[in-house]
Amino acid sequence: MAKKNIELPENKCSLKEVLDILGGKWALPIIYTLSKGTMRFKELERGIPYINTRMLVKELKNMEANGIVIRAVFATVPPTVEYTLTEKGEKLVPIIYDLHAWGQAYTT
Repeated sequence: MAKKNIELPENKCSLKEVLDILGGKWALPIIYTLSKGTMRFKELERGIPYINTRMLVKELKNMEANGIVIRAVFATVPPTVEYTLTEKGEKLVPIIYDLHAWGQAYTT
């Protein structure tokens, strides 16, 4: 099979830039978990096996800065924080489902 060289105009986003926006290895599981709806921090943490609190905070800050998630803080005691995917984040959900299906087909 011949390799195709893909030429992109200089003003287009490269794969490296996409990976920079998505961050580390936990970004996709976070987006997948949030695809089920708005969640509080602890719900989100419980929904992602093996992630520690520090990494979750770091990834969520990165994703919020890149417009993937919205962080809503409510003035309650103790403070309530909820996370929701933005429209930009919602566009990633079908891609993640496709990656999941690919993984099911080729890694088991």
